[in-house]
Amino acid sequence: MLDIVSKRYWCFLISALVIIPGVISLVLFGLPLSIDFTSGSLLEIAFEEGRRPQPGEVKELLGDYGLDEVSVQTSSDPVTGSEFLLIRTVPIDSQKKSEIEAAIEERFAPIIDELRFESIGARVSMETTRRALYAIGLASIAILLYICWAFRHVPNPVRFGTCATIATIHDVLVVVGVVAILGRLRGWEVDALFLTALLTVIGFSVHDTIVVFDRIRENMKRRAGEPIESIVNHSIIQTLDRSLNTELGVLFTLTALILFGGVTIHVFAFTLLIGIVSATYCSIFNASPLLVEWERRPERLLYALSFILPPVGIVVGLYSLLRGGSKVLAKGCLLAAGLGVATIVALFFLRRVIA
Repeated sequence: MLDIVSKRYWCFLISALVIIPGVISLVLFGLPLSIDFTSGSLLEIAFEEGRRPQPGEVKELLGDYGLDEVSVQTSSDPVTGSEFLLIRTVPIDSQKKSEIEAAIEERFAPIIDELRFESIGARVSMETTRRALYAIGLASIAILLYICWAFRHVPNPVRFGTCATIATIHDVLVVVGVVAILGRLRGWEVDALFLTALLTVIGFSVHDTIVVFDRIRENMKRRAGEPIESIVNHSIIQTLDRSLNTELGVLFTLTALILFGGVTIHVFAFTLLIGIVSATYCSIFNASPLLVEWERRPERLLYALSFILPPVGIVVGLYSLLRGGSKVLAKGCLLAAGLGVATIVALFFLRRVIA
């Protein structure tokens, strides 16, 4: 039988290698937010092949209209040969948009199509951002409480809820990190569709994790007395086919959307694709092995948590020292918290240098 649990440290390492570059990019450059979250106007127009003006020329033209804070990006469709301009400015109305399009056609080339024009004020964008954070936060809390309640008859049900929440955070970090990198390299932007994709990934992640956890709960009764490693590994193998078949069905659909869908949903479909792959991987190779790690070596998880959230490590370390607890545990938590603080400070210092 395939022994996944015994190789859990390799699985954790793979996740770390995927997440860390994305987190670094997120801290250094931030997320490429669209006007849904930042306010402004967005105009995307199409030209015939070889007739699209250069971004610098368009910026110079828009400067004549008093639009100095402008971002101009280019893209193309290899199938149709069309070339596109994506123009972001401060909020403008339809009349000014029409004047800009007429000026572009007069100075450069005819516009064959206007793909989209969106304009959002600062107040609306702030409300969108606030509700997005609320939605993600409330979803995470609800997931934790529901799983703790659903597994209330299992010893230490909080462990199941916490491991499922950690798996969800893992998938969110993978998705956000990849988009942060691609935003820097490819000019992708985070819009309201990205939020929809992220919430979908959270739901898929929890669904996959609960399927495995539910089998672990059943096997803990059927195979009472066996080591936790054996029970968890057997449960993973029993649900492996179902998890992979479910993922493949979704992947085929998303791949078709990426290949044949419109340009405006490419980022949405690709975000879902990354998130679904991450959720399936995490439910099999991370979430369930975390239960084993928590049972066998809880201090290691505490050290990792202290590094990621230094205040937790400081509180636990000082509490252990003042209450006469394990000095090794206290020193480990404080050391991990110190390394976490140093890493955060170094990243933000590097961000200021780059900026």
